[in-house]
Amino acid sequence: MHILFLTDNFPPEVNAPASRTFEHCREWVQAGHRVTVIANVPNFPRGKVFPGYRNRPWQRETMDGIQVVRVWTYIAANAGFALRTLDYLSFMVTGFIAGLWLPRPDVIVGTSPQFFTNCAAWMLSVFKWRPFVFELRDLWPESIKTVGAMKDSAALRLLERLELFLYRRATAVVAVTESFRRNLIARGIDGDKVHVVTNGVDLSRFRPMARDPQLAQRLGLTDQFVAGYIGTHGMAHALETVLEAAALMRARPQGVRVRFVLLGDGAQKQALKARAQRMGLDNVLFLDTVPKADVPRYWSLLDVAIIHLRKADNFTQVIPSKLFECMGVGIPVLHGVAGESAGIVEREGVGLVFEPENAQALCDGLLRLAQDQALYRQLRSHCLAAAPRYDRRGLAAKMLGVLTTVAGRG
Repeated sequence: MHILFLTDNFPPEVNAPASRTFEHCREWVQAGHRVTVIANVPNFPRGKVFPGYRNRPWQRETMDGIQVVRVWTYIAANAGFALRTLDYLSFMVTGFIAGLWLPRPDVIVGTSPQFFTNCAAWMLSVFKWRPFVFELRDLWPESIKTVGAMKDSAALRLLERLELFLYRRATAVVAVTESFRRNLIARGIDGDKVHVVTNGVDLSRFRPMARDPQLAQRLGLTDQFVAGYIGTHGMAHALETVLEAAALMRARPQGVRVRFVLLGDGAQKQALKARAQRMGLDNVLFLDTVPKADVPRYWSLLDVAIIHLRKADNFTQVIPSKLFECMGVGIPVLHGVAGESAGIVEREGVGLVFEPENAQALCDGLLRLAQDQALYRQLRSHCLAAAPRYDRRGLAAKMLGVLTTVAGRG
């Protein structure tokens, strides 16, 4: 089977969409299938082309057996809705054109969160006369309204109609949460064609590691209790709550001293660094994004992982992918996300749930994990026991089953 996959994020980018797509495609290649990915030039999240690449109309490479076609796009940093939309629209056009020149596949997959990629995938399915699968990673444009990037308007309602049009035209929809599936069914989409394949963890990369002594010494984290956030610093993540928690912990006259590490990049990072400086937070360390191969070393520095999203109804439907990486490396989580993902944390017993945007609740959880060693060991043990249930290999096989069925229908 030949699978054509359109995505605007792909390694060497290290965000969740890039990792999921690469790991799934790698498994499909190993299963004996041919996979071609159409992607833009790696530039996320700073809007700067990665070393070794040029933003030109067409370039090809092979990654772990995956044929990757890179196309030109208008590149913008992950800040500003208008410029990012131009980025998305340009990829829709150039990705579609590139697909026309490629051999006819058996199935065409487009992935969100933004769905202009899926517009290109659907148009290619029409021209190539092949089935189209919509991979639903985020409810866009609902999520951009949630973070305040776009107000309710005629334009937003037009985007919502386009969203529903694509769901209906897709032969199948692969959603990453059960909540997304329920959302689509409630909006009139046939539930029989909506399948759930959650995010997961590549257990060949994310496994328990002793704290890297050289890295810890270089960053001044030796013999300290470290709470860390690893991921995008965006509007949706409300990381101001972490800074407020750091201020509360710093103000404690005695007792547990916690160092906070925030690793990653995004639209809000500079504002967060400026705010931390104004607050005099000497217990907060900001680190830039590191290469994909180095990410596990930085996970090893953490005693506790912080997962956080803004307090909003829309975010009760998402499951942050870093939750599964925490399981893989055996790091208990402090989970500031309500809804389906909080249910996983409680059901698997891999951490403590706290109210989103509640800095005091975050501090209470940190102190509890730092002081109660029996609880900490129990949560760590549960992480390692739960991780195999979210192994990316099994999840890739599940999605491959959907694609095989769809391709069989022609």
